[in-house]
Amino acid sequence: MITATVVPAGPYSLRLTARSATWQARLPGGRSASAVQVDDGRVVIRASDEAAVEQARFLLALDEDTSEFHRRFSADPLLGPSTRALRGLRPLRKATVAHAALRAVAGQLVQAGKARAIERAVIRACGVDPPTQHALASLSAAELVSCGLAASRAATLARLVRELDLESLREQETSVALARLARVRGVGPWSVGVIALRGLGRYDVGLVGDLGLVKLLAALRGRWPEPGETAVLLEPYGEWQGLASVFLLAGLKRRLVPGADLDRARSVRAGSAGRAAPESM
Repeated sequence: MITATVVPAGPYSLRLTARSATWQARLPGGRSASAVQVDDGRVVIRASDEAAVEQARFLLALDEDTSEFHRRFSADPLLGPSTRALRGLRPLRKATVAHAALRAVAGQLVQAGKARAIERAVIRACGVDPPTQHALASLSAAELVSCGLAASRAATLARLVRELDLESLREQETSVALARLARVRGVGPWSVGVIALRGLGRYDVGLVGDLGLVKLLAALRGRWPEPGETAVLLEPYGEWQGLASVFLLAGLKRRLVPGADLDRARSVRAGSAGRAAPESM
């Protein structure tokens, strides 16, 4: 094992990012890494080798300076309180783009708890953690369905891992990578956003259609939003739409978004039964 001490670029909180004071992960190739943040803000990484240190830096988003995001939106009427209270939060990334793709497909139209259970079942079935594209591609549609995926989403995951070189997307321009993902049948804007955030490490792609953002709009407006309104909500945040999505969702859970009462959103939703469901729940 080796130890590396990293000074994060810009404001950074491991506790907020990892939802814990410590972080550890299995990495491709049998590597592993763990991290803690010390009192002066530096992050100490213990890893199996230098390659694992570099992977840990990417997964923890240590080198992505978000100072401009906080500067620009600290006074934003909706986002400002969350950026101030959750300063240093960054979305954790997955060790493989294939894992991010699995999360994106497993999370379509199901509650978060069920989505995570499906994700864990698929990982057990493919026998590799973190899951690789090859391991996921080796699973049949029937095996994916047995893990809890609906047949249509099992087909979507199969197309993703068999039609694209997912890992190479990290090296491509955002517009090119997103276009390739969007051409895969069954992959909608929310799934593209999840893969961009969690797999590619991009902050400029919002989680359009996320149920949490739909609830936020319902709470603010007193009605269930029309399809596409979450895209309008995120548009003012420009190249920071992905990070804005993360902060709005985290802020909603902590009651940091002014005027967004989740009880009101539940009441609005109950009165809107039968409307088209968003891609993610």
